[in-house]
Amino acid sequence: MIEIKELSFSYEEKSVLQNITLFVKAGERLVLLGNSGSGKSTLLRLIAGFIAPTSGEIVIDKSVVSKDTKVLTPPHKRGISMVFQDLALWNHMNVAQNIAFPLKMQKVPQIEQMQRVSEFLEIVSLKGYEQRSIDELSGGEQQRVALARALVNAPKVLLMDEPLSSLDEELNIRLRQEIVSLQERLGFTLVYVTHNKEEAAAIAHRIVKIENKTIEAKQCKR
Repeated sequence: MIEIKELSFSYEEKSVLQNITLFVKAGERLVLLGNSGSGKSTLLRLIAGFIAPTSGEIVIDKSVVSKDTKVLTPPHKRGISMVFQDLALWNHMNVAQNIAFPLKMQKVPQIEQMQRVSEFLEIVSLKGYEQRSIDELSGGEQQRVALARALVNAPKVLLMDEPLSSLDEELNIRLRQEIVSLQERLGFTLVYVTHNKEEAAAIAHRIVKIENKTIEAKQCKR
């Protein structure tokens, strides 16, 4: 599904990642675990196509999407969605408009947009929230909106960058369970970034630890 081959990345001559080689299977929940500054979020952005590697290549579905210093396939053509740490929801849009935004960019007909938004509101347990403003929502509800927006266009891969780090422990535990349930129901490939070992163990089929700019992989038995 995702092949990362001898990937390195430097920023302003400072090495951030060195010689990363990794394979993510279709339908796998893979967690990138590491301390702040370890390069795990950078690896996620490289997979997404937001930045180009310094060397090496990224292959998605047998197609080379980034190689050496070039992004060959832009983010919106990779079949990937991403949930950012700050969620990046738009306060000037209501819940339905936020979720529909990827479909609008793809010029999906309005009726289909409404149907898919309704479907995913039900999936994330927010049915009836269509007209609510983002500011009216709790942290957990905002997280669910971000998940629905990321999944509404049926991506093959979902990338999540520390999405639960700002939540209290009780809500963190509940939402990590919901993320696993959603992944099992919809079957997408999940690459999830966290510094929390308990969170990683609860979500992962496999944990990849990033340390000293490179990776150490191990199986996480559930």
